[in-house]
Amino acid sequence: MECPVPGDLTQLREGTLGWVRHNAGYLDSPSASAELPVVPRAKALLQLARLCRSWAQFSPGDPGLAEVTALIHRVWRRPELPDAFASDPRYARQYRLMYCALAPTPAGPHREVLAGLAADGYLSRQWRSPYLRLEIAHLADMAGIAHGMGSYAELYAASLLAGRTAALPITDDEACVISHTIFYLSDYGLRSPGLDHLAAERARRLVVELTGHYVRREDWDNAAKFVLTQFCLGLNPARTPSGVACLRMLAGIQEEAGAIPAAAMRLMPGPEATRTQRFRRAYQTTLMTALMSLMVSSACT
Repeated sequence: MECPVPGDLTQLREGTLGWVRHNAGYLDSPSASAELPVVPRAKALLQLARLCRSWAQFSPGDPGLAEVTALIHRVWRRPELPDAFASDPRYARQYRLMYCALAPTPAGPHREVLAGLAADGYLSRQWRSPYLRLEIAHLADMAGIAHGMGSYAELYAASLLAGRTAALPITDDEACVISHTIFYLSDYGLRSPGLDHLAAERARRLVVELTGHYVRREDWDNAAKFVLTQFCLGLNPARTPSGVACLRMLAGIQEEAGAIPAAAMRLMPGPEATRTQRFRRAYQTTLMTALMSLMVSSACT
């Protein structure tokens, strides 16, 4: 179907994926090892693997995908990535499970890590947080291993989103939980989230309003995240007013090299910023925008 803002969407997709293509290698370079903290660098590689998974599904012929995928294969063959999370014990197992779920091949060092997570009860413990249980269920399903977190229907019924009737007021932490609840239920848009008609309509209403909220705040990362959430709920964000406003906003601040420079205006790096500072400020928002524009484009063909 024809979209009302094809130019903005095309610019965002081509620019962000091009930036990823030309900058992803930095994460596996001696410079990155020396200049980036261990855990943020490892998390950035997980985010890159997540993008590659959808990239391969929605646009396997895009230039640059093979290069970035080769990097993911190279890094995942080495055992040091899961070890990098040991310095963050609060989330070490969570990140290790994500590492296993995003492994690009069935065999590799991640199999031993996955066996360890199963042996210590992480995949069967009844965690108090419904959101954490949903995340573990999603990642365990991706990794192809059994878990005891319950069904998606049960986990949704206990979620923050299921009990929410008004979009605002909201904290950024609550917004993250709402968007990621839909991401996990829908496997980032690769399947239906499985909501009944009333639940789906209520979720769409909340998410459309939250998109507009973050556009007004000029919070680029959260705005892009909620445009992707619209897509995961079966909407075409290039046809919703808040989705169109977000695409235009992001296209308006996109740098010539393709990056989306920061999560919000107050975080924009100045001209004196080093390459590492600019990379860190741009990376997350650029990857989220790349994922969003890649998937929304699929609704416009």
